[in-house]
Amino acid sequence: MSRMEVTEKIVATKVAQGLKWSDVAAKVGLSKEWVTAACLGQMTLNAEQAAVIGEIFGLTEAEQRWLMVVPYKGSLPTSVPTDPLIYRFYELVSVYGTTFKELIHEEFGDGIMSAIDFKMDLQREADPKGDRVSITMSGKFLPYKTY
Repeated sequence: MSRMEVTEKIVATKVAQGLKWSDVAAKVGLSKEWVTAACLGQMTLNAEQAAVIGEIFGLTEAEQRWLMVVPYKGSLPTSVPTDPLIYRFYELVSVYGTTFKELIHEEFGDGIMSAIDFKMDLQREADPKGDRVSITMSGKFLPYKTY
């Protein structure tokens, strides 16, 4: 048994039962973005959260324990993603990464946006010309320190 096998079981059960990530997240009591990342093997759940996920997806106690192991983060199988949707995010960083960097440094100074003290919200935005994807990302600014 491995974390990847548990992830595959979760996804297979989600598809078989016709579940939505937002419904799973509501049962866990956390955001759909974080819970989805956890179910896909990118976050660490505590025992209570793992038990809820275990009940939803029919996981054994051994499989639930894998949900509590700190994962190796980063889920892309290649350095340049080949999935069209994920590639668009790669493209966004390739095109706008230097703009993000310049504007963050201009506004905050020398530092980074945390991906640990972080939250994200993904919503559908109705538009008569075709619905839009709205993603809000908020990360704590971490200034570089002198020593």
